[in-house]
Amino acid sequence: MADITLISGSTLGNAEYVAEHLAEKLDEMGYTSDIRHGPTLDELTAEGTWLIITSTHGAGDLPDNLQPWFDALNKQRPNLSAVKYGAVGIGSREYDTFCGAIEKCDLLLNELGAQRIGETLKINVLEHEIPEDPAEEWLHSWAKLLKEL
Repeated sequence: MADITLISGSTLGNAEYVAEHLAEKLDEMGYTSDIRHGPTLDELTAEGTWLIITSTHGAGDLPDNLQPWFDALNKQRPNLSAVKYGAVGIGSREYDTFCGAIEKCDLLLNELGAQRIGETLKINVLEHEIPEDPAEEWLHSWAKLLKEL
């Protein structure tokens, strides 16, 4: 089992690229990682450390490849008290629903008993042409929090 499971939801690929970059950085830090682009609920165990990375599209909607996982979580309501997670959202501040997808994920995971580690990173693509850069910077502080657990 990986130390950290990265779960990405992406419409245009940005969240996938960020997940792959962060997995590489985590591996360099000595963690093992497993990337799941749009996983099913059955692919994940209700324990361990998850890192959710998702873009937002439409009116604060989750990407199509992450929506089934979210819906299954919401319907089945598993106990996630053994899950700790980090949250990274990617969106545009031009929209009222900036990073709405990660906010929905964060709320649901919290309702199901998961514990978020640190603050949610919200990347504005209008300010960061390469979203991997702020994500990598955030990852270093997040990894320090992991070590304190």
